[in-house]
Amino acid sequence: MIRVLVADDHAPTRADICAALDSDPRFVVCKAVGDAVSAVQAAARELPDICLLDVRMPGGGINAAQEIGVRLRETKIVMLTLSADDEDLFAAVRAGAVGYLLKEMNLEALPALLQGVIEGKPAIPGRLMSRILAEFRDPSPVRRSSVGSSPASMLTSREWQVLDLLRHGMSTGDIAQKLFLTRATVRSHISAIMRKLDAPNRQSVLRMFEGDQAAAA
Repeated sequence: MIRVLVADDHAPTRADICAALDSDPRFVVCKAVGDAVSAVQAAARELPDICLLDVRMPGGGINAAQEIGVRLRETKIVMLTLSADDEDLFAAVRAGAVGYLLKEMNLEALPALLQGVIEGKPAIPGRLMSRILAEFRDPSPVRRSSVGSSPASMLTSREWQVLDLLRHGMSTGDIAQKLFLTRATVRSHISAIMRKLDAPNRQSVLRMFEGDQAAAA
C-alpha cells in the first residue's frame, strides 16, 4: 500500500482528503496533521511514500516541503492548495514538489494522480505546467534568479510558526507556552528570523509583513 501523509490546517478539508484516499485500497493515510512543523516531524517518523501538503498552512507548506525533501530523498512531495499564484507554484517546484494540485479539483481523481506520482509522472494541471515551462525558458537572469530566492524562503517551518505568532501580537513567553518551548529557544528562533531577513529588530520584521496582515483582514 502507498503510505500518504496529509497536512492541511482546515480540518474539514483534511477529512475529505483522507476519505478520498481511504476509499482506494491502494492507499493508506499514515498520518494527518494541521501545520508544517507537525508535518516535518511526522514525515521523519512515519517515512511516507507521499507527503500531501497545503501551501498556506501554519509554518508554511513550502518550508515543510524543503525540510522533508532534504531529510527524505525518496518521499514524493505534492502540494494541494487554493493558491494558483506564480510565486507559490514556482517556490513549490524549487522546493522539490512533483505535484501541485488545486483544491477546486474533484477529490475522486486524487488517488489516480498520486498513483501517477509513484510511477514518476508529475501531478500538475496543464495550465500550471505551461506557466512553469514559460518561467524556466525565460532567459532573463533577473527573472530566473527571482524564483524561490526571497530571504523569507530560507526560514524553517518552526521559524515561520514563531513569526506567525509574533504577527498575532504574542510575547516571547506566550509563544514559548503555546509551542512547548523554552523562552531561550524562542529567542533563538527570533534571532535567526531577524538574521535571515536582515532585520535589526522584531518591529522591523513585523513591518515586512504588515501588507499580508492587511490583506488577510
